[in-house]
Amino acid sequence: MTLAVEKSFDWDTFADRFWDRAPVLYKGLDGLDTAPFDEREVFRAAVLGSCPPHPLAVPGNVQFLVRRRQQTRPHDYLPQSRDGSLDGYERRMADRLDGQRYALVVHRFHSFSHPLWDRAQRFYAGLWERVGQPTHTAGSTMFHGSYEHSPVGVHQDRFATFMFCVRGIKRMRFWAERPWSDPVHTVLDYQPYLASSFVAEVEPGDLLYWPARYYHVGESASDAPATSVNVGIPRREHRPYYEIKDLFRGTRPKSSAPLFTPDAGPDGRLAGELPRALADAVDAFAEHLDEERFAGRATALALRVRTAGGFWPTEPPAAPRPLDDDTPVRGCTPLLPAPGDGPHGWAANGHVTSDATGAEALAVLRRLDAGETVRVGDLPETRRADVRRLLQELESFRAVTRVDTH
Repeated sequence: MTLAVEKSFDWDTFADRFWDRAPVLYKGLDGLDTAPFDEREVFRAAVLGSCPPHPLAVPGNVQFLVRRRQQTRPHDYLPQSRDGSLDGYERRMADRLDGQRYALVVHRFHSFSHPLWDRAQRFYAGLWERVGQPTHTAGSTMFHGSYEHSPVGVHQDRFATFMFCVRGIKRMRFWAERPWSDPVHTVLDYQPYLASSFVAEVEPGDLLYWPARYYHVGESASDAPATSVNVGIPRREHRPYYEIKDLFRGTRPKSSAPLFTPDAGPDGRLAGELPRALADAVDAFAEHLDEERFAGRATALALRVRTAGGFWPTEPPAAPRPLDDDTPVRGCTPLLPAPGDGPHGWAANGHVTSDATGAEALAVLRRLDAGETVRVGDLPETRRADVRRLLQELESFRAVTRVDTH
């Protein structure tokens, strides 16, 4: 099989010829007005997304390998602001590791930088217009390093994948069918299967796409590090599992009982009741299935996903800032109301307001949606507190911004 290479890009041609059909390499997307990722934003997100929770732990969304050895402590291997850029980080790692090959993988990458998320969701909006926005959202992962090949070896994902090359040269190797017959999901030593593969070499500014059914592995094209950001769009299997996981994200049983199973009795039978920790988990799950609570949680999730532009979760809200009476604000992103009559919440950029809005606040939101600027001081005194709180929350969502009048 040969790889299709295109020198011009448009979503109509992509959707008609390649979506869920075949891999394609687009050359030179960084010449477009809206490339999916920018190198400076990628570096900033890499710093934020790999910040250790404490000096002895690698974040749960991060993998770092030296040669093929997974590192369990961050040491000074992860990107830091003082590196200044990906170039600075590469130089520091070359000295720190004495030229050894390494790999940095950062999952949920878009959720650590609002500018990076905003750029990506604007780019992929063109795809959603043609194939539909994912109801179980797209994920993003940064791959950086000089690693010999992908840490997991040859594998198949549940995602259709777009890979945008930020720095260096990335090589991807593909198989249209599983090249081995053994009952395993991944293979690290794939030398026996090279003859049936085909290769794509991806340079800075290139965008490579492959459907979910293709087996693949990433390889280093040289000794120099390379950086890419992958966007994966779920296309097969496990969807209910992940959607339920998202629906109950953040819920916790109240019990602190240890998770253990009591020993069997003299007759060899286990006790008839669940261990305390599991029983508390079942009770908590049942409580969240209460019709009203479940409807509220499902509605909030739908609003978050819909306003996240295909990428959820987004960066957490910023800390609210005080807003005085005289500072004008304007909307900078569409606001989506919850369905139904009466007071309800509003969503923007993957977040939902914490309080329902009354008639006074609703009038202000309509003005913002119409492009007007709003001052709290222009409202009657009795209406200011609720509106001020709402505007501060929307600003923390990055949905409204202060207008510079100087």
